[in-house]
Amino acid sequence: MSLKSNLHNLKEKYKGTKMAPAFNAIHTFLYLPNETTHNGTHIKAADDLKRTMNIVIMALVPCLIFGMFNAGYQHFNALGTPVEFLSWDAFWIGIVKVLPLVIVSYGVGLAIEFLFAVIKKHEVEEGYLVTGMLVPLIVPIDTPLWMLAVAVAFGVVIGKEVFGGTGMNILNPALTIRAFLFFAYPTWMSGDKVWVHGAVERANEVAGGAQLDAISGETILGSLAQNNDVSYSISDMFFGYIPGSIGETSTFLILLGGLFLIFSKVGSWRIMLSSVIGALVMGLIFNGVVSSGWITESSKFYSLMSTEFWHHLLIGGFAFGTVFMATDPVTASQTNKGKWIYGFLVGFISIMIRVFNPAYPEGVMLAILLMNVFAPTIDHYIVQGNVKRRLKRLKAKTA
Repeated sequence: MSLKSNLHNLKEKYKGTKMAPAFNAIHTFLYLPNETTHNGTHIKAADDLKRTMNIVIMALVPCLIFGMFNAGYQHFNALGTPVEFLSWDAFWIGIVKVLPLVIVSYGVGLAIEFLFAVIKKHEVEEGYLVTGMLVPLIVPIDTPLWMLAVAVAFGVVIGKEVFGGTGMNILNPALTIRAFLFFAYPTWMSGDKVWVHGAVERANEVAGGAQLDAISGETILGSLAQNNDVSYSISDMFFGYIPGSIGETSTFLILLGGLFLIFSKVGSWRIMLSSVIGALVMGLIFNGVVSSGWITESSKFYSLMSTEFWHHLLIGGFAFGTVFMATDPVTASQTNKGKWIYGFLVGFISIMIRVFNPAYPEGVMLAILLMNVFAPTIDHYIVQGNVKRRLKRLKAKTA
């Protein structure tokens, strides 16, 4: 008997029971629904929410694989024993360190989704399929697994389920998880030791009196926040051969993923483009302030403010946040004009926070969460403006 037949039999066996949502989730993930419409007006489409989520996951896979190689590459470089980027030694570090993060993220998140589906007697929601992949890509490489499990549980329950589940949440679930980690365990989420595998452990050994050299994994933003010189080339920044969160370093692969989402009509090009414009405008303003002489080299903001405005697109998590999280269709603006405003403010505020908060030289996470809160308000005023204009036109015609 085929797998499809077995699953169909199980689905029928448990139909109407508490476990029905669990079997329905597995069945519909693997196979298209066999229900068809016969009467009335309806629209036929080849996709559903699961397939849409799978498209986003496909766009994320190259970033995941690159992050695995980069994890090992940065580790060996920091130890002073560099290896080829596309080598088994580099990839093995990625397998050992990154795959457990992915497994814990999906295991804990989906378990909670299934639990809520059984308790509330509704279908398992597909929203966590993407969140489960995003979370491991936006955390440091050595994040403890228990810590990630706690954060995922918080993000799924408090960030989504209490609002009613997928489609009802106000904040992006992946960023809610990342924010919880940052504020609950700040020493594991910031500093110059968390971005390279083994750096924290080696630093602890040095602090304990061991005769070992501590290794640093300081990011470009971390260096600039300390007014230090950056040793990485534009090419390194663009292709991603730099320390950082697992999936956020390669602007090149993120750009390809963004084009794929636009081509498949899953991601909003308006939000992506307006976010870039907002970041460039803020960067230009800071460059202008430096050129005017208002900020001197002794200022703690000098390096970040004097950074070429377009370099901000290549460093930190800006590109990743813009493509994969600012475009979340649930938490972003829904109207076309609202998307332009929403995206512009995401980019503008991201660079502002990045420059003015040296203790946390990254701003895209907080900027997106802030704009998630304001997205409904933006849409409200856009819709109300359209209603008023139409009423005026109606009155003019009937006058």
